[in-house]
Amino acid sequence: MRYFLTCLIALTALVAQAGPPQLLLDVARFRNLNKVEKGAEVEIYVTVPTQPLTYRQRAPRSFQSSAVVTLDILKADGKSAYHEVITLKPPVLNDTTIAIKNPQSFLKRIMLPDGKYTLRGTVKDQYKSANGETIVEKPLVLEAPATGPFLSDVVLLARPAVRGASPDNFGRGGYRLTRTPGGSYGRGTENLFFYTELHNAPAGKALRVHYHLTTLDGSAADADGELTPQAGRPTTVVGQLPFGPLPDGPFTLFVEVYGGPGNTKLIAGHRAIGQHNVADYAPAGAPAAR
Repeated sequence: MRYFLTCLIALTALVAQAGPPQLLLDVARFRNLNKVEKGAEVEIYVTVPTQPLTYRQRAPRSFQSSAVVTLDILKADGKSAYHEVITLKPPVLNDTTIAIKNPQSFLKRIMLPDGKYTLRGTVKDQYKSANGETIVEKPLVLEAPATGPFLSDVVLLARPAVRGASPDNFGRGGYRLTRTPGGSYGRGTENLFFYTELHNAPAGKALRVHYHLTTLDGSAADADGELTPQAGRPTTVVGQLPFGPLPDGPFTLFVEVYGGPGNTKLIAGHRAIGQHNVADYAPAGAPAAR
């Protein structure tokens, strides 16, 4: 009787799965350091929340979901510049009614020439026939910056950047980076962390870096730092800012580099947009897909 009730609860959980699968695409563009082949390194951080996925029973008290992610990068003329299909198998659960199921994520690093593209991601719930597919598209523009210093895209992190070599795509600039899916910071997060790279700055002279965090109602937090660019390679910029009393909701992080006399002239800047909501659960970096 107990086994029957367990199966009935599991079946109810499977039937209760509603809505299509979800897909988050976070894109960061870094300049290709190859002087011969102009273009960019595009990092695509893909996150599939497993909460909406259908879980199929594999054995008594053993349930698992499965999703197939297709990544396409299309040129302006519609021709394919990149195509890959990845199957995700989240960990096996013994109870599908648990409130929190960790998302699955992976990161792809792709070299592309400068130009205009469309990034298309498709996720399909393998155990759901109706309403089991979602397509997300984003424009992707790669262009060489004007001469002079410039910053790459700012990457929002769930944890501090950790110095040291990394054997996988999660390493960059001598750090291991734990990205936050969708730029979202949820319950229990007191700080946001970030990473970017400064190019073409004059080597050997200390520069001032200013960080400005602002929300829709005008609330703000600021901090300053210092860095000394080195010749022949990008200069990594890592940091953190506390959310403190800032209200929930969308926020914008500005990273600005100042040089010239007294380090008062703005020579490079970039921004990132995220979301802070303490009422929601947001994992501190989804585990890498297996």
